[in-house]
Amino acid sequence: MADTVLYEVSDGLATITLNRPEAMNALNIETKVALREAVQSAAADDAVRAVLLTASGDRAFCVGQDLKEHIGLLAADREAGGGEGQTMSTVREHYNPIVRALTGMAKPVVAGVNGVAAGAGFGFALAADYRVVADTAAFNTSFAGVALTADSGISWTLPRVVGPGRAADLLLFPRSIKAQEAYELGIANRVVPSESLRGEAETVARALAEGPTVAYGAIKEAVAYGLSHSLAETLEKEDELQTRAGSSEDHAIAVQAFVNKEKPKYLGR
Repeated sequence: MADTVLYEVSDGLATITLNRPEAMNALNIETKVALREAVQSAAADDAVRAVLLTASGDRAFCVGQDLKEHIGLLAADREAGGGEGQTMSTVREHYNPIVRALTGMAKPVVAGVNGVAAGAGFGFALAADYRVVADTAAFNTSFAGVALTADSGISWTLPRVVGPGRAADLLLFPRSIKAQEAYELGIANRVVPSESLRGEAETVARALAEGPTVAYGAIKEAVAYGLSHSLAETLEKEDELQTRAGSSEDHAIAVQAFVNKEKPKYLGR
């Protein structure tokens, strides 16, 4: 894995760190490939019970596509005669698999947003289940500002967080959404002082890594399912998922701990 993305697993928590602070953690091809590999590894690893997605530096979480590299790829595609080329295939090859892995893994994902999250960076933050945001951070859809449409799942996630009307406004008229406004809109779950962002985000993620992983995965699946299905269908899904959670070792542990007036020690299964 490239050093533009750092990957570490400790006590059930996988920490994925975008590591191009000198470029505001912009996404060049090397970084996108490494991030895709890291997220997919975390999703597939049974030893991982929660994921923390964050970034190096204090200026940016991720400003999206590396436009310096993008300009060169556009020129190469034109010289090759047009068509999709290398430039726009990145959505299919990189962004979509990353977002699918973040949203689809049966374990919670925390985004520790340390600075600006723009374009695909905003999309990746929204793909997380919980966002801890530095008080100096900001969000920006950015796409329309460079004559592009939404990608990185943001056309699906943003309307579900802020509503379709606000989402249209933020996509059509990109602007900086400061941390406090992001909290008020529901984009940020928790806003903390910038100097304590990493510690606060890790505390949240580690608490989830020590929790009932099967139940957390079922909660993720239930919420995503309910957003696009009828009440009747969702009730059936809840029955299915509750049966799964109720059959887990962690549920038995939780019930016994409750009876014994003890704090449960979950196994993640």
